[in-house]
Amino acid sequence: MTQAPLPRLSVDIVSDVMCPWCIIGWLKFETVMAHFAGRLEFRVQWHPFELNPDMPPEGEDAAAHVMRKYGVSAEQSRANSGKMAGVAADLGFAFNRGPGFRMRNSFDAHRLLTWAGSREDPEQSEPTGVQTALKLALFKAHFTDNRDVSDHAVLADVAASVGLDRARAAAILGGDEFGEMVRTEEAYWADQNITGVPAFILGGRMLVPGAQDPEVFIRVIERKVLADAA
Repeated sequence: MTQAPLPRLSVDIVSDVMCPWCIIGWLKFETVMAHFAGRLEFRVQWHPFELNPDMPPEGEDAAAHVMRKYGVSAEQSRANSGKMAGVAADLGFAFNRGPGFRMRNSFDAHRLLTWAGSREDPEQSEPTGVQTALKLALFKAHFTDNRDVSDHAVLADVAASVGLDRARAAAILGGDEFGEMVRTEEAYWADQNITGVPAFILGGRMLVPGAQDPEVFIRVIERKVLADAA
C-alpha cells in the first residue's frame, strides 16, 4: 500500500540580515521542524524587510545606532547585546560584536536573496534550498565574521560560498536586477501590517511574530495545522 504523503506547511519568513533576532528566531524554528519530522513537511521561503532603509553606504556604528534609534544608554545597549549574544550562543551561533561592528545597508543583500529564491523549485522536496543557505551565510558574515555585507565583492563571495555563480552575482549587484522585486515585496508585507521582524507566516495565513520559543510554534501548528488536517 502506498503511504499517504505528509501534509506540507509553507513557511514565509520576513526578515532582515541586519536583525539579530532573525537568526535567533530561525535557529529556534529549526527545532520546530525537527519536532514534526515524520508528521509534517515544511517549505521555507525568505522575504525582504529593511530595518533601516535609509542607512547610508558607509553604515553606522552599531552601538551608536541602537542608542540613537531606540533611545537607550550605552549601558543598556551593552546589556541588550550581551543578552542576545548569550541566547544565540546557546543555539550554536556566535555574535562577535567588536568595537568596529557596524550596521549596514541591506538592500543589495536582499536582491541576491531574491535571486537565490527565484532559482528554487517551489515543489522541491527539501524544506530549504540555496536561498536559506545564502541567508544563513549572510547572517554569519555580518554577525560572526564582521564583514561588510553591503560591499559587492563581499556579497559575491558569500554567494559563491553556497554554490551560486559568483560572476552572475557580481553582474546582478553591478546593475539593478531584482531591485524592483525587492521593493514590491517590501510594500506587500507592509500592506500586510508586518512592521517588525522576524515575522513567520505559516500556511499563508497564520502570523507568528518575533523570535518565539519553539513551544509557541508547536502549539500553533498542532492546533491550527495538524488538527485541521486530521
